[in-house]
Amino acid sequence: MTTSATTSSALPSRRLGIIGSIVGVLALMAAVLPHWVVPMIFPPPPADQVIVDTGHRIKDRVIARVKGVEYQAPKVEKSAGRSWSEAASATAISLGLLAILLSVLALIFREERLLAGVAAILGTGAIAIEISFVMIGALILIAILYVVADIIGLF
Repeated sequence: MTTSATTSSALPSRRLGIIGSIVGVLALMAAVLPHWVVPMIFPPPPADQVIVDTGHRIKDRVIARVKGVEYQAPKVEKSAGRSWSEAASATAISLGLLAILLSVLALIFREERLLAGVAAILGTGAIAIEISFVMIGALILIAILYVVADIIGLF
């Protein structure tokens, strides 16, 4: 009996590591799944429509600048898909940071290192995926603006 009591007390706790790992998996799901699911539910407008609308806004901005008038951008309402994507991005980053925090707390309280490491990697991965999607979106926007500016003769 004393040997089982000794071995059970020698095992480190796993509570924070397990919770952190679960939160990390949820963060990873919030980072990846909306980029596949939201476009299926709320399809984005066609690319040619986006390019034409962007071209018209650039043309209006250039005309306003030439006339010396302040450009007034038209009010555009957010689509439901964009709202869901923004909420998923904020959720993914928040859960990723929470997973990292739980990982650090697991290490501070001397819990099992493997689970703490898994939680930290999952949280960091979710944040990295979100940042990479933002960077890809910025590069696509720059490419579209360059093409439109080239078409209207700004370059």
